Amino acid sequence: MQISNKNAHKSRSNMQKNITSLGSLNWDDLKFFLEVARTRKASVAAKRLAVDYTTVSRRISSLEVSLGTLLFEKSRTSGFVLTPEGQRLLGYAESIESTLHMACEQVSGSGVALSGHVRMGCTEGFGSFFVTPQLSHFVDTYPAISVDILPLPHFISLSKREADIVIALERPEHGPYVCCKLCDYKLQLYATQDYLDQHPPIQRPADLAEHPFISYVDDLAFSSELLYLANVVPGASASLRSTSVIAQYVAAQQGRSMAILPCFLAAQDPRLLPVLGEQIAITRQFWMYCREDLRKLKRITLLWDYIREVTEQNQGLLMGETREIKFAD
Repeated sequence: MQISNKNAHKSRSNMQKNITSLGSLNWDDLKFFLEVARTRKASVAAKRLAVDYTTVSRRISSLEVSLGTLLFEKSRTSGFVLTPEGQRLLGYAESIESTLHMACEQVSGSGVALSGHVRMGCTEGFGSFFVTPQLSHFVDTYPAISVDILPLPHFISLSKREADIVIALERPEHGPYVCCKLCDYKLQLYATQDYLDQHPPIQRPADLAEHPFISYVDDLAFSSELLYLANVVPGASASLRSTSVIAQYVAAQQGRSMAILPCFLAAQDPRLLPVLGEQIAITRQFWMYCREDLRKLKRITLLWDYIREVTEQNQGLLMGETREIKFAD
C-alpha cells in the first residue's frame, strides 16, 4: 500500500514532534507530578520533596509543556485535580517508579536491598499499642530500613501513596493490591475496680442497662465495624463519646464509665478488668495489604513477613487470653 506524499510528510512531522517532545522531557519532573497527583496540593508535595512551592509549580509546568497537554486543573476547594490526560499519565508514571525501585534492588548489592524507607498505615489502637512496639525491634534488626508508622483513626489511601503497607479493619473491595487476613482479635467490656466497687453489681448482660459507657461518635466512625455498642448492649447510654479508641481507653481508666476495648490494648493495663468475660465478647479481623507493584521489594517483604510473624506469636494477647506482649527472637 502506497502512502501519498502529503500523508508521508504528515507522518514524518508527527514523528519529529514526538521525538522533540521526548527529547525535552525531564524525567525527574515525573517525581513532582506523582507527589502532586497523590496529595492534590503543591504545598504538601513541596514539603514531601523538601523543596519550595515555586519549584513544584515550575516542574509541573515544565512537564505539561514537554508533553503538550494540561495535566491538572486547579480548584480552590479540591486543589490540583487530574485531567483525563493526567489520569492516563499517572498509571504510566507509577509503573516507571515501581520499575526503578525494582531495578535498583536487582542491580545493587544485598546491603542496598536491605535499606530504604517504608511507610505503614494502621488503625489507631493497633498501631499504637501493638505495631509500634514491634517496629522498634524491627528497626534494631534492620537499621538501614527506616519506617514511618501512621496509627490514625481514619482510612489511609494506598492509591495516593499515603502508605506502602496498610493494616485495616476491612478488606479492600478492589484495586491492584496484594491482601491477606492478618489476624482475628477480640474486644471485651472493661472497667476499673473502683468503678465496679461504686456502681450496682453486674451479674448478667441485662444489668448493664443501668451503667454509663464510653463509645464512638456514631456518625464520625470511619468504619461500621466500630459500631458495636448498640448491638452488644441495646439501649446503652454513652455518657462520653470519642472518635479515638485511645481517648476511650484513657477515659475508662478514670473509673467513671465502662468501655468496649480491644484486648491487645486493655489487657496490657492491670487497672482495667474484663466485665462478664465471654458473655460480652466481640471478634473482629485485621487485614494487611499493599500495592502489587511494591510487594516484591525486599524492604516491603521483610516488614510484611515480620508483622505476620509477630502477630502469629501474639494470638494470646489479641484474643484476650494473656496480658503479655511478645517480640520476635
